[in-house]
Amino acid sequence: MKKVFALAVIVLVVLVSCKKTEPVPEIAPNPPKEVEAVEPAGDQCYISTANNSLVELSFNVNSHQEVNGKLSYNIAGKDKNEGTLIGNMKGDTLIADYTFMSEGVSSIREVAFLQKDGAFIEGFGDVAETNGKVTFKDKKKLKFDQKNILTKVDCKVE
Repeated sequence: MKKVFALAVIVLVVLVSCKKTEPVPEIAPNPPKEVEAVEPAGDQCYISTANNSLVELSFNVNSHQEVNGKLSYNIAGKDKNEGTLIGNMKGDTLIADYTFMSEGVSSIREVAFLQKDGAFIEGFGDVAETNGKVTFKDKKKLKFDQKNILTKVDCKVE
């Protein structure tokens, strides 16, 4: 029995040693793709003070480019409205639903802002109302007016 076992071990050693072993190629993980984020995590604040009016935008962008924040308009000669902003960054454009109160009525309106040179420019276009929500008819036809520039400011600590 010992001879059979010894013979089996020798045959096994010979077979293993004769087999060519090719080095196993190392698989290196691909470097993570850089996410094109608007800014590092944290609150971002922007203000426009043109024509005796005040527009304030503050928001946070997460790693999935989802945006949540606040937006308020205090336009000269009109009622102030302020509310929440929930949307997404799509490249350099913020598209979001703005839910706000004005004259005691809650409304939802789609808003768009183009990020350019560290500022945001508000976009306008043809709109339609569907199910109580005002949305842009064609986001590809939005016009971003240089008169509506919101510049970056330090966020107020509340």
